[in-house]
This record gives sequence, C-alpha cells and structure tokens, in this order.
Amino acid sequence: MNKAATTGLLVASLLATGIAAAAPDEDALGKSAGYPVAGNLLQVYQQRYLVGSFSAMDSFNPSCVLAPSPDPVALEKNAVDTTFTYRFRGDTFTLDDYMMRQRATAVVVVKDGRIVAERYNYARTPDMRMLSNSMAKTIVALGVMKALEEGKIRSLDDPAKTYLPALAGSLYGETRIVNLLRMASGARYVEDYSAHDDRARFNGIMRKAGMLEAVRSVTERSDPEGERFNYAGAQTSVLALVLRAATGRSLCDYIGEKIWQPVGAGSRATWMLNPADGIEVAQGGFNATVYDYARLGMMMAADGEVRGNAVVQREHLLDMTDPARQPAAFRPGSMSYHGSKYSGYGLQTWILPGSRRRFALLGVYGQAIFVDPALRLVVVHTAVGKDASGDASGAHLGAERDALLRGIVATYGKW
Repeated sequence: MNKAATTGLLVASLLATGIAAAAPDEDALGKSAGYPVAGNLLQVYQQRYLVGSFSAMDSFNPSCVLAPSPDPVALEKNAVDTTFTYRFRGDTFTLDDYMMRQRATAVVVVKDGRIVAERYNYARTPDMRMLSNSMAKTIVALGVMKALEEGKIRSLDDPAKTYLPALAGSLYGETRIVNLLRMASGARYVEDYSAHDDRARFNGIMRKAGMLEAVRSVTERSDPEGERFNYAGAQTSVLALVLRAATGRSLCDYIGEKIWQPVGAGSRATWMLNPADGIEVAQGGFNATVYDYARLGMMMAADGEVRGNAVVQREHLLDMTDPARQPAAFRPGSMSYHGSKYSGYGLQTWILPGSRRRFALLGVYGQAIFVDPALRLVVVHTAVGKDASGDASGAHLGAERDALLRGIVATYGKW
C-alpha cells in the first residue's frame, strides 16, 4: 500500500470516529493557547503567533477599512465537495492529505462561481480576515489600472515624478510606472527575507521616517530600467505613492470604491497603515476573508467583469496577466527568479507556465490566489509556512502547492 492510500485510510478512520485529522505543527503554532495573537509586529513571526496573527493583523496594527459591497456577489456551495487528487514525489494524494501535510490555514476552490471544495486548519474560519502579504501588490496594480482608465494617470510610460514631484531626481522618481509595475526599475536591491537585506533596511526607514523617505533611500541602479526582473516590494510602495498623488485619495478610499465594492465583496477588508505617516503598507498589509479573495479572483478570471459590469477594462487585465503582452525576458521559461525560470511576471502579477493563460497573486508564507480564466477556476490558499522565502525550511510548501493546483486543474481540463 502506498503512502497516499495509507494516509487516506487514516483520514477516513479519524473522520468515522469524529476525530479531526491533525494539521502540521499544531503544538508549535500555539494550539494549546488557542493560537494566540501577537501583541506587536516583533512577535508576529514567532511560530506560536503566526496562525493567530495572520488572521488578526488589524487588531494590533493601525489600519484603514474598505467597506463591503451593498450587494455582495453570491458564493453558492456544492452539496458535496469535489474530490481532488494530485501527484507529488511519486505518490498520489488528496486535498485532505494536503491539509495534513502542509501548513495551509485555508484552501477554497471555486469553479464557475461556486465553491466546490473548502478546507481549514488550525481552527481558522471563512469569516476571519487573512493577511495577504504580497498578494496586495496585485491589488495596488488594479488600482493603478483603474486610475489609468479614468485619466488620473495619463500613461504608464510616465515617470513616477510626474505625479509625485517630491521624487524628482531620485532613482524611483525617474523610473517609468510600467517598469515599477513589472518589477524592472533596475534598482540595486536584494529582497531575500534575511534579517539584513534591503527590504529590512527599507522597512526600517519607512517605519521611522515615512514611506517617501524610504523610497528616496534607494539610490543605485544595477541595470537599465525595463531590462531585468528584480522583485522588490519598494517598487510597490512607489506605486502606492503615485496612486495616492494621482487620485488625491488613500488606497483604502480609492481602491475600496473602485475595486473592492465592485467585485462584490461580502465583508470589509482592512489595510495596515505605516505608523510614521499613515500611508497604507502597500506591498503586503491587506487583509480580507478567503471568500472575498475568491470574489477578487473571480473578477480577474472574468477579465475584469462582475455581473456584466467592467470593474477593470479587459485590455488592462490582459496587460497585467497575458504572457504574450510581456517582454520576452519576463515570460515563463525565460525569466529568472531565485535560480528558477518556472514563472513569468506581468504587472504586479505572477504568470504561470502552461498551455493557456494562467496567473497568480502570491505572498510569502504561502498566500496565493490562482486564476485560470478559461476554466473559470479560482483557488484561494492561505498558510503559515515555515519560512518566508519559499522552501528553505525543507517543507516544500511551494512545490506541493503547485502539485495540488495542477491536480485541481486536471479535474477540469489540461495544464
């Protein structure tokens, strides 16, 4: 009997006796204390506070609110969950196996606007607001594209200083908006989630002196802009400043009205604010329920449309997510990131390889929204991975999550 069969029998036995199958590392993550919430940002990433904090970040950090839609998009559920299987390292596993193997807090699968499967670990529930981490970057980009539609941003070829003169003469101020969206500013910047990388330095300045000063602190280019992908959340911070200046509104206000309510959100969302200046932590401080992340994904799967209305123009969604619309060096199979050429990158959105357009919003520690427009398929995945940067801990969360996604896609079509 293989590992998957043995695991399946164990799960069935536990369910038959009313005993829930154990999620990984429950004790280390604070189960006995009810998965406690950190008291401050310094505690958040300690293992025992991860679960509680990632679903309550706005309880101990200053935040602004994005109101839900007065008419939320319905999310009906199948009477019986669809069974999904996937292959990983020579064995076949189910979604239930996955929840026992990886530190996922929630997995929600939506097909044709209906929830066909959902699972939760660590006593998390669908009404909790889950931290997005870098999924927030795509939300910022949607706001930028909406401002472009409305003429508040005249062209993505404009440099950032056009809308924020305070950045004139700075590296980021002289960079075109499209290259900030593409993570191609050319800035010399290392974001590897180590204790002393450029991200840590940037965030330290931001928390003490404000986002504008942090943006100005990046001064050296390693490449001409537009030529090479170099993932750096600082570029999203610049986009946030540009969007605020161009619209004269906060991100919570503008994106709340133009994106969040039109996608049909059922619950309020929150965005963490930088204490030094009250500006949204654009590169990763957004919090929402998994159902509302699913609604966001559904809008993107429909190329910007919700109930017959364009939230964002289809052409702009394609600009963000279509590999054919990206320079060759930014497409899957060509773009290099941490030694891998698996993914590509559009406008603040990851592009996946395969036979058709498929893309993802991704955040550290395992946050993701996967979107397959042709299949009208959305998969929301939240987690408390052992490490921020990927699979450094040996848990293989990213690799197994990708295998699960491929198994879900295979249920309905071809990768």
